[in-house]
Amino acid sequence: MSEYIALKYYFDKELALRLSDLIQPQYPSFSKCNFVDTVRAEVDDKELKARVEVIADALKKYLPEDYEEALTILLNILGPENKTEEGMFTKGYFLMPVAFFVEKYGLDHFDSSFQAMYEITKRHTAEYAIRPYLMMDVDHCMNYFPYWIKDSNSHVRRLVSEGTRPRLPWAKKMNPLKNDVQNNFYLLEQLMYDSSRYVQKSVANHINDLTKEDPEEVLKWMQQYISNNEKINSGIIKNGLRTLIKSEDEHAMELVHQVEQGV
Repeated sequence: MSEYIALKYYFDKELALRLSDLIQPQYPSFSKCNFVDTVRAEVDDKELKARVEVIADALKKYLPEDYEEALTILLNILGPENKTEEGMFTKGYFLMPVAFFVEKYGLDHFDSSFQAMYEITKRHTAEYAIRPYLMMDVDHCMNYFPYWIKDSNSHVRRLVSEGTRPRLPWAKKMNPLKNDVQNNFYLLEQLMYDSSRYVQKSVANHINDLTKEDPEEVLKWMQQYISNNEKINSGIIKNGLRTLIKSEDEHAMELVHQVEQGV
């Protein structure tokens, strides 16, 4: 049995070397030695997220000062899209510093950063990178979501649900969109029939988050949804209401019963 190695150690000199080898063909003047030395010197006493930030900051330091120019170089190293619904983390970990680069440095370049997150999420994930953009200008973000919800790529559709979750794991807690849970419902309703189980799981987790924020509104919305739709994904509903069911909320249990009985 191989010895377990903490994920944080992935974000070290070896990853800096890998990124350098990808960047140099796109940007020949990239200072590989300085980049690698900077990363190696600064990651030792840090945990995972701080290590990712060290690499993102080093990218900022050694790529062109102009954000748009630097972003173009980084988009050219993303590699092929992930055509499956697995491996977004295990095969895409090397892109975490790229996503963090967009998260930390791209807020003044909203549209180009959103296009970058669209491409990143098809290979890794942008569910964390998108959070500061939502907090800064949720209306601008909402302009993109109707298109992303209909995208052929399930990773992009999932990003709409996962990135807007109020209680996304390992991320700062975020209020419902525009402080109105109806905006979350608006997005989720369009994903309730999604063919991807990967997206369905995210939708259910998002609903479960919302039950911890405003359970009465969630139950009211769910009741209306069940009443107005003949085709119901019972798995999403049961998983989405799991916290209320665990606490033996009568309304939640009745809704699940209705779905199971086809009432």
